[in-house]
Amino acid sequence: MVKHRSGLSREFIIHPGETLREILEDRGMSQKELALRVGLTESYISSVINCQKAISVSLAKKLEYALGVDTSFWINLQANYDKELADFEDINEISDKELEIFKRLNGIVKYLKQLGFLEPEVHGPMLVVHLRKLLNVSNLKQIPAVSQAGAYRLATATNVDPYVLFTWLRMCDLLTENQQIEQELDIDKLKRKIPQMKELMFENVAEIQSRLKSHLAECGIKFSIVKHFRGAPVQGVIKKNDDGTLSLIMTIRRKFADVFWFTLFHEIGHIINGDIEDKLIDYDFAKSDAEDKADEYAANTLIEAEKYDGFVKKGDYSLPHIKCFCVEQKIPPYILIGRLQKDKYLKYHQHSAEKVKYELWASE
Repeated sequence: MVKHRSGLSREFIIHPGETLREILEDRGMSQKELALRVGLTESYISSVINCQKAISVSLAKKLEYALGVDTSFWINLQANYDKELADFEDINEISDKELEIFKRLNGIVKYLKQLGFLEPEVHGPMLVVHLRKLLNVSNLKQIPAVSQAGAYRLATATNVDPYVLFTWLRMCDLLTENQQIEQELDIDKLKRKIPQMKELMFENVAEIQSRLKSHLAECGIKFSIVKHFRGAPVQGVIKKNDDGTLSLIMTIRRKFADVFWFTLFHEIGHIINGDIEDKLIDYDFAKSDAEDKADEYAANTLIEAEKYDGFVKKGDYSLPHIKCFCVEQKIPPYILIGRLQKDKYLKYHQHSAEKVKYELWASE
């Protein structure tokens, strides 16, 4: 008895010829009589009944005439058998190397189940088969080669896991594919929306993602916040879509609200600066002129540059002075405190009670 890795016996996959044998036995019809009725040789019928030949469409039609059993019944029976056999062979071909890769993806696979992209009840080797289909590869070992041939390049940094990154990026594509918006990308409207988005810095965390998604949709941008996974050190992904829209995916790895808003406006800076040719993967460690300009856009969007320089020159970093400045700039104190800490005017423990953390939002 041949078994695959999940323990299912090969004998549980029923060939259509076995069903044909049972029907003949129930009717007391010989193989020879059936051969005469369908105009084929007895040896041909015998080979089908003995699971050596498939039931072709032509034979299925002949069986409808000879036995009164609809053609579609035989065609579907053969198709189901072929699929089950292919799945069985797929599972048998799963190598130890592929199982090792699959283990590295365990965390993101669980998240894909939560999001509904993989069936919750599927486990073991069959889950490997389902993951192959979701990622559009016939074997998980092919992921690095597919990545290099695609529209983006895997980072060479040691903290990047090519398998996790590839799966994470595929998940991002699936999330934004599910969003339907009518507006094509409108940069001018995006610029006008900035003040409304800044107002959300004062809102309850539960409202922020849905409100941002709505604002950005009006500008032709599909937006999602996605869970971060070790091996995919990405703070954002921006991708052009065929329908004239953009997709913007963000993570909140460090959970601090000031980092989240800086990152959001950094990504918006890339869009406004025209940095998106096809897909931009914004790694945490990326360094370039485009990154510097996006940083500058984010910093100046959150706090007016001249006003910030004037505040720093005074050298008064007391909490009352910070709060007074933030009222004038219409920003929460945590934005300025985070900026001062980043620029090393404050140590990270100073005014830490004023810092706000966002818990991870599940992607909607």
